[in-house]
Amino acid sequence: MIGHVKRMCTRVVWPDANGSVIVGRNMDFHMDLLSNLWKLPRGLERTDGVNGDLTWTAKYGSVVATAFDLIACDGMNEEGFAGHILWLAESDYGTPGPTDTQLSQAVWLQYYLDNFATVAEAVEWTNQSQVAIAQLFDPTGHLVPTLHLAINDATGDSAIIEYTDGTPTVYHSRDYQVMTNSPTFDKQLELAKEITGLGGTQPLPGSTLASDRFARASYYVAHQEQPKTQLEAMAAMFSIIRNAAQPFRTPEPGKPDASQTLWQVVLDLTNRRYAFESTTRPNIVWVDFDDLSFREGTKVLKLDLVSRLALEGGLVGDASHQFKDVGELGHELLAAGVSALELVAKKQDEFAAVEKAVQDLVGTKK
Repeated sequence: MIGHVKRMCTRVVWPDANGSVIVGRNMDFHMDLLSNLWKLPRGLERTDGVNGDLTWTAKYGSVVATAFDLIACDGMNEEGFAGHILWLAESDYGTPGPTDTQLSQAVWLQYYLDNFATVAEAVEWTNQSQVAIAQLFDPTGHLVPTLHLAINDATGDSAIIEYTDGTPTVYHSRDYQVMTNSPTFDKQLELAKEITGLGGTQPLPGSTLASDRFARASYYVAHQEQPKTQLEAMAAMFSIIRNAAQPFRTPEPGKPDASQTLWQVVLDLTNRRYAFESTTRPNIVWVDFDDLSFREGTKVLKLDLVSRLALEGGLVGDASHQFKDVGELGHELLAAGVSALELVAKKQDEFAAVEKAVQDLVGTKK
């Protein structure tokens, strides 16, 4: 199974950085996700991406980092509530029933950003609704993405939501500061207790394994001096999250799609700042929410990081005023792309049956 895991990431929360809640996150993947930032206002109408039974109007505006401009995989809303999608190989979403509340993976994170100001609100809704997650076709070739969701807010609260038996398991505590990938979160907590400085006697590990990254991130966020400024706080978090990053490297034995860190973000949930650093286009930009309008009726805007993070003469620094409208045609094409991924995901069983029939036919040829 490990050989097929392509996305490996890390999220760290520092809930008491001298009055600020600071979050860091790595995005690790085996190929460029062509990530951009999008500004999404209040008042957008959305559906669940499954059967259309769940519809909503965005209560809060947000800034999100996307994969291929189709799926929000990281982001923060105007209340300082943030969410982060990471890979979890053990995920099992089950088969939702006809009356179950459902969300497509394409809008899973966005639903939470649109509707909640705090982790407590999001956890309460998750537990009450027992929301089912419908898997999405992955355009990079991995047919069924297996994901889990981390959420955190401006009070320093944190939760991790995982599906291993078809229903949500919610780990909710301000103490749950770190999240990586396999194994499941409860097992990660136990493994970390074996490390010196975290309760055990084993030396701090240095490999790219998720459990080792979990231990390093847990250790370093627990051993921080109090910063004197927001600048120091965000710089310290960049240092922590870089230590959990994965270098570019040749494929490892048994891991032909070994991930490397493509980008990392650091969020100040208290002061509402979102900083983005690319490893493939090595510039840092940041967005201050006070400089953006999330008012209902304002346009959906895109910050083009794919073409504008050039090393020389490219976008760098405060990019709050650099978001642009992609026009109606652009929005229509993106909506069609998401719909296509959702449609293919719904037909997975049919595709699997066709694939098996073809393989059986080829296998019987003389």
